[in-house]
Amino acid sequence: CSECKRRNYTTTKNKRTTPDKLEFNKYCRFCRKHTSHKETK
Repeated sequence: CSECKRRNYTTTKNKRTTPDKLEFNKYCRFCRKHTSHKETK
């Protein structure tokens, strides 16, 4: 989550076809609202 900095979701991606970082608007149960979730290392 970009607000509380927790890692809530795991996904897989093809690094060749999508070199840029993924970003989703998903529900964060700690913030109790929809926030943007960005890809982290």
